[in-house]
Amino acid sequence: MKKCFVALLLLFFFSQPVFSQDSLSNDQRMQWWREARFGMFIHWGVYAVPAGTFRGNKINNLGEWIMNRGKIPVLEYQQFAQQFNPVLYDPEAWVKAAKDAGMKYIVITAKHHDGFALFESKASKWNVVDATPYKKDLLKPLADACRKQGVKLGFYYSQAQDWNNAGGAVSRKPAREGWANPDSSLIDAYTKEHEGHWDPAQTIKTMGQYIDDVAVPQVKELLSNYGDVGLIWWDTPTGMTDEYAAKLDALLKQHPQIISNDRLERPNYPGNYKTPEQRIPNLSELDGKDWETCMTMNETWGYKSYASNWKSTETLVRNLIDIASKGGNYLLNVGPKADGTFPQESIDLLKGIGVWMKTNGEAIYGTKASPFGLFSWGRCTKKETGKNTVLYLSVFEWPKDGKLIVPGLQNKLIAASLLANKIKLKSNKTPEGAVIVLPATALDPIATVIKVEVKGKVASQIVHAKEPMKSGL
Repeated sequence: MKKCFVALLLLFFFSQPVFSQDSLSNDQRMQWWREARFGMFIHWGVYAVPAGTFRGNKINNLGEWIMNRGKIPVLEYQQFAQQFNPVLYDPEAWVKAAKDAGMKYIVITAKHHDGFALFESKASKWNVVDATPYKKDLLKPLADACRKQGVKLGFYYSQAQDWNNAGGAVSRKPAREGWANPDSSLIDAYTKEHEGHWDPAQTIKTMGQYIDDVAVPQVKELLSNYGDVGLIWWDTPTGMTDEYAAKLDALLKQHPQIISNDRLERPNYPGNYKTPEQRIPNLSELDGKDWETCMTMNETWGYKSYASNWKSTETLVRNLIDIASKGGNYLLNVGPKADGTFPQESIDLLKGIGVWMKTNGEAIYGTKASPFGLFSWGRCTKKETGKNTVLYLSVFEWPKDGKLIVPGLQNKLIAASLLANKIKLKSNKTPEGAVIVLPATALDPIATVIKVEVKGKVASQIVHAKEPMKSGL
């Protein structure tokens, strides 16, 4: 019996698929990501404690950059960790909020530029378990919640910049903007001499030591300890070299199903997709490569108590449609508070997006870029179904005469309907394109989607038109 059991065990083991970097094509690795189209970015860390204010002064720039912008000494910044106690953290609720908004994946800052790890790490004591009163890994319950609710999880990791772990790189920023300090000139002199570092504690090791002692082992922990990871989101290549990038890329090669972005920024390590930040590319910028726009809901990534420039639900939904119409993904950010809760404004915006996506998500998920380019009245996405094509026309500006013109569409029309209620619409072809007869008023003031089924494939043809909105605002 023992021999039979061993034989069956060996048979099972050797019959399991063995993945190598070459066994999965780029298309196979990217399939889930391309179908998702919409994800949640989460910037969370110790910087949520000062929330944009240091020594009574509002520090300009992004909330998560407060240590750099304020040139806060290492030991002083680390004291904020004693106030980082997210007792209201509910990862199940976080994932549900993302899922209800129509988001298919989450990317969280496992470690941002301040070097603070949201996970238990043997490579550095500057982590949530060892440095805070919370003393629990924040990523494990999030990974469990994502698996339970069918949402992909990715980890942002600042591979080069690290302002607390010695040897990490520092991107040079103007010293002490936003508040006065009589010793600021001394800090300015030090940062000039030490490539942006402002505290001698940051330079007692080399960057090579930092890569070997912190970055490589922490990435290994992230790839090994949290189950099925969808992607690694690198950020800022300050001080990166081919040698450093090769060490990080070698870890990814052990997990060929995991994709990564382009922010190693080394020619030999381009990643799987590009990451324009806080803007939506123009059609002329697109080169056929996969891309993802990451964007904030207000003016900061990390939480700032006084950040108030919130985008509207309409803008965020139309951004998503615009991005999908150009073949990209939208990674929309939430910056949680130090107690583990989302700002109420973010909650409200997510709910608003979710209302639209519940009805119209079909026009986003699994779609490809418009074959027509841009329209003055809105945007178009498409799906190819066998020999035929489905076009989703998201109408921002409702035609006053009740006739929606799709210039250049010469394929035979099979059917046209309102996606929200399935009501069929009359349509016909003209020498200029297709004409669809619409109801007197739009069903949704943000975007009403018309589903059009046509015979065959739709040839690509760019129709130049002025965009009805400014991308990314």
